Amino acid sequence: MAERRFLLVDSSVLPDVFLKVLQAKELLASGSVTSISTAARQAGISRSAFYKYKDFVFDAETGREAITVIATLLDKTGALQSLLTGISAAGASVVTITQSRPENGTAQVELTVRTGTMQMTVEEMLVKLARQPYVVEVHRGT
Repeated sequence: MAERRFLLVDSSVLPDVFLKVLQAKELLASGSVTSISTAARQAGISRSAFYKYKDFVFDAETGREAITVIATLLDKTGALQSLLTGISAAGASVVTITQSRPENGTAQVELTVRTGTMQMTVEEMLVKLARQPYVVEVHRGT
């Protein structure tokens, strides 16, 4: 199989079908619709067009709005909830959470956080998270 090559192209020069596939994918991801047939119909494309392009069309803006946050938490009841509350208070939303087993009284948590709707900068959020109860350390991942 040939190596995949990705290009960043201004959407204004693409055929409408690509934007409509993105629209259908967004409808499905948001839960606005529950079936591919409905999503394709609302976006104004056929199901076959959706299936043909769905794995090849992505929104470059979406990836920029997510960061990784790595935190070391004390092994105490409510530690993770405190961290999640701080993220929510910043206007961000959690996409994924991975937590290690507690060792020596602490556990490491790695979160993917969507930042597009935040009311503060990422740096401000990290400072506030570091002040949360049971948080030993917090920083932005790479």
